[in-house]
Amino acid sequence: MRRWQKRTAGWGRRVLGRPMATGDEAGHRHATWFELFFDVIFVFALAAVVDRLGEDTTPRPSSVITVFGLFLVVQWAWVGHAYYATRYEADDLSHRLLLLLALLGAGAITLGVDEVPTGEMLPVGYLIVRGVLLLLYLRGRPDTEVARMGTRVYLIGFGLGWLIWLASLAAPGHLRPAFWITGTAIELVTPWFGYRWLSRWPVDVRHLPERVGQFIIIVLGSTVANLLATVPNHPDQKMALTAALAFTVPAAIWWIYATFVTSGIPIHRLRGGQPYAYLHYLLGGGLLLLGWALGQAVRTVHRDEALTTEVRLLLAGSITLWLLCGLGLYWLAIRVSPGATLLAAYGIGSAWAITLMVSSPFLLLVLLCAAIVGYAVLFTFMLARERIAPGTELTATD
Repeated sequence: MRRWQKRTAGWGRRVLGRPMATGDEAGHRHATWFELFFDVIFVFALAAVVDRLGEDTTPRPSSVITVFGLFLVVQWAWVGHAYYATRYEADDLSHRLLLLLALLGAGAITLGVDEVPTGEMLPVGYLIVRGVLLLLYLRGRPDTEVARMGTRVYLIGFGLGWLIWLASLAAPGHLRPAFWITGTAIELVTPWFGYRWLSRWPVDVRHLPERVGQFIIIVLGSTVANLLATVPNHPDQKMALTAALAFTVPAAIWWIYATFVTSGIPIHRLRGGQPYAYLHYLLGGGLLLLGWALGQAVRTVHRDEALTTEVRLLLAGSITLWLLCGLGLYWLAIRVSPGATLLAAYGIGSAWAITLMVSSPFLLLVLLCAAIVGYAVLFTFMLARERIAPGTELTATD
């Protein structure tokens, strides 16, 4: 195995004619061109996931849970490779070929979302993406005992989850979700079982937040695309204003998120990255559902209909999830302050009051837009007081 790794690495360097390291002059990692190329297919995967809800204005709770679960599968398939890239700087020929194979798997996931639970494309695509990740860890060469133990944790836990997904192919269609939930749950808890070693094997403090942030941008892009799809051709002034109001919500969320990640405040509790990434799983799922609910509000204005209770609850619930996850991320960086807690309470209370008490969908969008923009302004001022002095280095541990 070692001999094969050396041969392929050397061959890759000769063919590609470039070094394997991808850090910048300060030693910090940034997303490579190949990582960004890997992201492209997941744009379509997220679109396929949210399309499961369609234009149904009264979605059942089971449909919402299914969409959230599928989002989790898609993001988990993506984030595994982000974690690998933050600890290993491989960019040789065999690494690129394996990533191309993973890209094919991601394409299969995208095509298989519509066929869940009876189709085979989703589990086959997931097996390919996660199988490639296992191969990458097998060919990795950790140079410390902590890194070797962390790699073993991944290989054991992720390998067991992979086998359960593989077994699902032999199960009847209606039983497959049980296999998928079990396998994914095992993989999700694996990093926590190995927290002792993984927290001592810290991730790159710029690369991982950058990559996770890029996925959130993909989610917000999917939200905007979903909103544009709800606007009729040749909209009148009211519809154009409605679309602009709906767009303001993800734009304000982007502003808040970008302000946070570019503030220069060190994430003292990043370490192995588990709390940071897991908060983003919930955050991303909430934003995806929020985008769909905003689209339904725009359609309701166009059709001059009342907004259903299901859409109202989804609007308030997804905003609540986003704000709570934001508060968690704030805690990882700064510790929760009374001001941050009160600000989140203001946002949550405003969302529930507006969505439950306002009957007009157009007025609802106006007030919701005003509340979230107000939250963004207050958050920006609050975060400005927490900025560190320029030039202070980020650290993985406090």
